Amino acid sequence: MGNVLAFVAIPWFVLQTTGSAAKTGLIGGAFLLAAVVAGVVGGPVVDRLGFKRASIVADLAGAVTVALIPLLYQTIGLAFWQLLMLVFLGGFLDAPGHTARQSLVPDLAGKARMRIERANAAFWGIQHASFLLGPPLAGVLIAVFTPSNVLWIDAATFVISAALVSALVPSVVPRVGTAAAEGRPPGRYLAELAEGITFIRRDRLVFWMFGIGVIANFLILPLFAVVLPVYAKQTYGSAVNLGLMLGGFGSGALAGTVSYGTMGHLLPRRATLVSAIVVMGLPFWVLVATPSLVVTMGALFVTGFALGPPNPLTYSVLQERTPPQMLGRVLGAGVSLSMVAVPIGMVLCGYALEIVGLRLTLAGISACYLAVGLVSFLAPALRELDKPHG
Repeated sequence: MGNVLAFVAIPWFVLQTTGSAAKTGLIGGAFLLAAVVAGVVGGPVVDRLGFKRASIVADLAGAVTVALIPLLYQTIGLAFWQLLMLVFLGGFLDAPGHTARQSLVPDLAGKARMRIERANAAFWGIQHASFLLGPPLAGVLIAVFTPSNVLWIDAATFVISAALVSALVPSVVPRVGTAAAEGRPPGRYLAELAEGITFIRRDRLVFWMFGIGVIANFLILPLFAVVLPVYAKQTYGSAVNLGLMLGGFGSGALAGTVSYGTMGHLLPRRATLVSAIVVMGLPFWVLVATPSLVVTMGALFVTGFALGPPNPLTYSVLQERTPPQMLGRVLGAGVSLSMVAVPIGMVLCGYALEIVGLRLTLAGISACYLAVGLVSFLAPALRELDKPHG
């Protein structure tokens, strides 16, 4: 929930204090750039620290970085470069925590005797439920308390998350004993880091799925972090309406994820992935016409529903193909590699809005989704999605 509140409050805070779409894009780009770097270098740390402990530490550190934004703004003042640095630090600390939580899933699924598709759907369903409840709540809170005060609430949610993980999640001991098993001295951080990257490079399916993720994330995250806040401000003029728009997307994503968790193991994986990518881009043509708020929410619901299956599908494949002792490194490095284009996308979307305008930016994003769907359909490596592994 904390990340979702920040997802709405920080862009709106930047728009309110600077009035610049380009600076909003820079803020989003700083967060994602930090996440890319931290995901790669933090994988071995997550494996060594332990998944549960890494998650708790990341949440507590995130609470501090978020709380510093309103603290500085409301006391001695907050320059834009300082906000940029705090957002960067927050992204750097958040990425290893996400890797740790995702790495817990296979072991917890085994303990619960649950299909891996359903376990990952449950994981992502919780994320999407937060996205469903968080944006409308954030919009109302911003309207009542102002964006800077909402960030105090946001910081508190990170502390609550750390407490819940500490109390409710059993510890999982990662099996990182590969150094000794392969005759290498333990403690070689760079060698362990290289193992994860080498695995991604050598496994064709894993490599291609992360490659598609690069392009997909280039499109979807800048859209919601930069384009839709500007769309809501220009078209509807209210943070509450932005929250409702994102809530429409979140409800669709939750419905799509629950549907996949129920029947995902029965569906052909390749067809599911390709069709989801194509459908994701189609509703943005509706937004080009600047319809009523209800129609906009419906279009974003369709986009969210299409986004529901790819995440649990992708992580199920990764967890099936990755040796357990390498899971933190592979997920950390792989997710970072798949997000490497996102900071560029954030900045480009911000400038595209100022140069070509809102409608052409939305049309371009939709056309790119169709192109990614075609590439996914033609990629030979993705045919392995429907072949049994191991």
